[in-house]
Amino acid sequence: MTMTKESDGSTITVTAVEQFLKDPPGGFSVEVLDSEHRVHSDPEQSLVLIDDFHCSEGKVVFQCSRGREVKMQNLWEYTSMRNSVLSRRIYLLISACEEICVKTNNKEASEVRVLQQYVVSINSSNPLIKWQMERGLDWTISSVAGESYRVDVDLTELMESWTAKNTNVITNGLTKVQPVWRDASFTLKYYTDALFDFPHWFGFSKRQFKLRPK
Repeated sequence: MTMTKESDGSTITVTAVEQFLKDPPGGFSVEVLDSEHRVHSDPEQSLVLIDDFHCSEGKVVFQCSRGREVKMQNLWEYTSMRNSVLSRRIYLLISACEEICVKTNNKEASEVRVLQQYVVSINSSNPLIKWQMERGLDWTISSVAGESYRVDVDLTELMESWTAKNTNVITNGLTKVQPVWRDASFTLKYYTDALFDFPHWFGFSKRQFKLRPK
């Protein structure tokens, strides 16, 4: 499995987890304790949204991570999070998977196998990305004003566009693979203390928007 690492000014960088731990980018450092890797970063510079996970190097913990699902309970928390989303590099853990067909009891079924985990960063200060983020967040808030809500920010199309430009990167042995990207999103959850928040109770306040390449 191969890794690619683009320049710091790029819209998206994709780095294999093992390479990230071995040679972390500027602003990150890795502390190794037994089989656990603790990744340190500056929360004023980077917005890390990665849950604890295991890889071939052992357990990996991003010390300053907010987690893939970020919960907010008041306007101050929402405003702070919005500013971070629109001004910092966002880091996620995304998996490149291969979809294979298997036969079970004379029936064919599809199975997804993880080929490689990547630390992916998005430059949210990029004008196109920032515009899409602002529009998506404004649409979400205006449509569920005064209510609890959750919004999923989907990066799948960005990853597919990146794959198309890096056709030699992802392989299974010597075979090139068109990957299926999993976990290519993060979630913002806002909870109000409204007693009769019926739209949220019945699942009507879920929103999603996609980040798209040029």
